[in-house]
Amino acid sequence: MKTLERISQFAGNTFAVWVLLFAALAFFSPGGFTWIAPYISILLGIIMFGMGMTLSTDDFKEVFKQPKKVAIGVIAQFTIMPLIALGLAIAFKLPPEVAAGVILVGCCPGGTSSNVMTFLARGNVALSVVITSVTTLLAPIVTPALILLLASRWLPVSAGDMFLSVVKIVLIPIILGLVAKILFRTQVEKSVKALPLVSVVAIVAIVAAVVSANQQKIAETGLLILLVVILHNSLGYLLGFWAARLFKMNYPDQKAISIEVGMQNSGLGAALAAAHFSPLAAVPSAIFSVWHNISGSLLSTWWGKKASALPVDAKTNKSA
Repeated sequence: MKTLERISQFAGNTFAVWVLLFAALAFFSPGGFTWIAPYISILLGIIMFGMGMTLSTDDFKEVFKQPKKVAIGVIAQFTIMPLIALGLAIAFKLPPEVAAGVILVGCCPGGTSSNVMTFLARGNVALSVVITSVTTLLAPIVTPALILLLASRWLPVSAGDMFLSVVKIVLIPIILGLVAKILFRTQVEKSVKALPLVSVVAIVAIVAAVVSANQQKIAETGLLILLVVILHNSLGYLLGFWAARLFKMNYPDQKAISIEVGMQNSGLGAALAAAHFSPLAAVPSAIFSVWHNISGSLLSTWWGKKASALPVDAKTNKSA
């Protein structure tokens, strides 16, 4: 079991490397990965099931301990990234499928890897975990509504069908994970340390599937989509940080909100795009998954080193 834990920890620490490596392999040898495409929703459901097994009542107590901070984070998540996505789609005059894909990933809840990045950045991890949890649980309602509002000018959007997809892919697996934890607490506590490995394998497989299915179109439009994704992610970090600063939150909170806003559940974006739009609409989510793990690792490492160099009181009170 300890060997599995070490492998899982190693996989989590090198997440960005594996995503980048298999995205490249899928691009240059697409035939080896296209078979994964029908299983994207199942893979994401496995990740959400694992997330459910890691949740506890203590996580949700944080909502009542820090209601203002949680509310700011949740509202920032569901306003900043969707509006940036809309602005980029209009500014770059993106093709309809790509525009819908960019907006879709912008309307998704926070990514689970944001919690690890916040920890490495010496941010408020408890706040990060609860914002990820709350935005994920709100996703069945909020994500389809935002996509209907913002993306329907490019492609037809069925908010009802998308709601059912998010319930099946996200909400039901999380609930099953919570039930499993209640019924089999001892077994779950032993196995939960292997979850980073499961999540890494699943996300890598999702990215490889999307890249392989769209290899030709990525070759044609990949640089444009990459530029849009980099701007989307970077502006999310920046505006998330300044939103927290505007409300006079402390420095660890600012880092947590910044990372929560900038990092999306791109696996959900890829699954919804493939199911409701087209394979091409899933490409922004796949590229986002590659990029935000690289940028998140760089940002959290820089913030972590900066925090290590500060006096103890400055780590909790400094806002710049």
